[in-house]
Amino acid sequence: MNITAKAAERLFLFNSRFTLSPSTSIGIPKLKIYQKTRYFGVLCDKMALDSKRSKLGLEMKNKVVLPATEAYADEAIKAIKEGKVIAVPTDTLYGFACDACSTGAVNSIYEIKGRKQTSPLAICVGDVSDIDRFAVTDHLPHGLLDNLLPGPVTVVLRRGESSILEKTLNPGLDSIGVRVPDSNFIRVIARGSRSALALTSANLSGQSSSVCIRDFEDLWEHCAYVYDGGLLPSGRAGSTVVDLTAEGKYQILRPGSALKETTDILHRYSLEEIKSMLEKAGL
Repeated sequence: MNITAKAAERLFLFNSRFTLSPSTSIGIPKLKIYQKTRYFGVLCDKMALDSKRSKLGLEMKNKVVLPATEAYADEAIKAIKEGKVIAVPTDTLYGFACDACSTGAVNSIYEIKGRKQTSPLAICVGDVSDIDRFAVTDHLPHGLLDNLLPGPVTVVLRRGESSILEKTLNPGLDSIGVRVPDSNFIRVIARGSRSALALTSANLSGQSSSVCIRDFEDLWEHCAYVYDGGLLPSGRAGSTVVDLTAEGKYQILRPGSALKETTDILHRYSLEEIKSMLEKAGL
């Protein structure tokens, strides 16, 4: 039963043993209450314990959430190397990331999102210079990728025979979408993992993309860590996706958040746009 401090004091005034001692100023006895002090010591201890338990419960609930700063990157890199999934901010949306060369980790992402494995995943690398480890770039004009990336752009390239990506990633496709986000935190993780990160938006398949960690709170439990970078300012459009598999040509697969900037750069390098069948039909 819960007892207020005032009620407890009254209770012990009636039930405690006490002694009388003469007052030094007047002849009225003065009470010395012993058990009252002992009770309030216990009460304070209990309140401190309840507070500690409450804080512990909060910490246990949020133990998966960490700030998206370089000081916490080591935990993320370790989790990636262990084949686990993490959630991280990018320059567009929050995403689920794992080692793109780990079949088990990639399967986990599909399970978390409830996504069909026929839907391809993009990869993220730390630097533009890393891209040719995973995809073919020698047909592109010199300097094109350095102008497009880092940034809110996904470039679709052919894998080629020299790609170190697992064949089980996006089976049946000879192309791969590649990102180098303009976000230092995820790039530090990619560099530290010494691999490519499989990357997809942090949400259930078919639902709205996430611009803050609360948007996908129900999925935190499936992640080794959730890294909080605050509210992302770019909206929910995601990256602009451009197909660069054909030499001298490009095709916009998704307008995304950087369409104009991307097409301006592509035109500067004299690439010709390939229109979709719908666009050609004026639809």
